[in-house]
Amino acid sequence: MIVKKEPIALPADPSDVEDFDATAEALDRGQRARLIRTTRTALGLSQTEFAGRFRVPVGTLRDWEQARVSPPDFAVAYVKVIGKFPEMVAKAVG
Repeated sequence: MIVKKEPIALPADPSDVEDFDATAEALDRGQRARLIRTTRTALGLSQTEFAGRFRVPVGTLRDWEQARVSPPDFAVAYVKVIGKFPEMVAKAVG
């Protein structure tokens, strides 16, 4: 059996013993997590408030923000729309 290994997109910092190599997939997941977290915090909402207002399960939101799970493309698009039109989206889903 051949195991494919993803190429390293960001090598570990050799001067930091706790740093680690990151794959392209891990970097993408981290960028998506940052987008979601910064959108929520820019609106001044807790995870529970954001989840309730925009109908996202709070556990799913936490997993996305902590980069445990990569949000699908449609969820990233939804969060971008929320960031631009939060009141309109809240009204539409409310």
